[in-house]
Amino acid sequence: MDDCLTPIQPSTHPLIQLVDTHAHLTDPQLAGDEAAILARAAAAGVAAIVDVGTDLATSRAAIHRAQQYRNVVANVGIHPHEAKTADDAAFAELRCLATQPQVVAIGECGLDYFRDHSPRDIQRRVFACQLAMAKELGIPAVIHCRDAYPDCLDIVAAELGVEPRGVLHCFLGDAAAARRALDLGLHLGIGGGLTRQEALRPVVAALPLDRLLVETDCPYQTPRPRRGRNEPAFVRLVAECLAATLGLPLDRVAEATTANACHLLALPLAQL
Repeated sequence: MDDCLTPIQPSTHPLIQLVDTHAHLTDPQLAGDEAAILARAAAAGVAAIVDVGTDLATSRAAIHRAQQYRNVVANVGIHPHEAKTADDAAFAELRCLATQPQVVAIGECGLDYFRDHSPRDIQRRVFACQLAMAKELGIPAVIHCRDAYPDCLDIVAAELGVEPRGVLHCFLGDAAAARRALDLGLHLGIGGGLTRQEALRPVVAALPLDRLLVETDCPYQTPRPRRGRNEPAFVRLVAECLAATLGLPLDRVAEATTANACHLLALPLAQL
């Protein structure tokens, strides 16, 4: 049996509270089903959801949704796929959006050398500009990295300094990438990939719990044993797999990852 599907020690806490630190509620796959999605998340113990922008339109929508729902906050950013669309006007609007009270981070920004929807030199420039913006505003950066860990972490080191505040979301790298990210002060976001990629588990098993977050990246990266569309309620499956990987009870992992999210993203823990 898959280790991440083996029953773990039952929680002794009456309520497990989790934060889905990376969701795309604006995605068309989730359109029209928001109330039901949020109700299912609440029933699964998801106390807060971070709705992540990937361009100006989805960033605006994330802010609007966070204004509507108490348990939703927003990230605003330009994804590497959209980097080719970023001009001075886009950066000016992004900075304005980032100052809204519902916004907790800049991102999703970063590098994607797997699909290369934008030229790599433009990806690097747009990523660096967003990291500089995050540093200037004093908020975390939420970083996308696919097949680009050396360049990505070099830019983090150059733009954010010795102790940046941010998260390398949907971490799928090796032990060396994990060590360097931690040395740079980053948190690591653990998602559905942990339930599917056995090679990732020994890497994650060696990571410090106080630097880990859980996420869905919904509607993508659906965790096993689920299939099809992902949604925030399934972050509990990620947390269960993470607990099994670390050899810890679910309640301890839930408590730690929620505290990590609240600290990094300045979420109001008392209201969760």
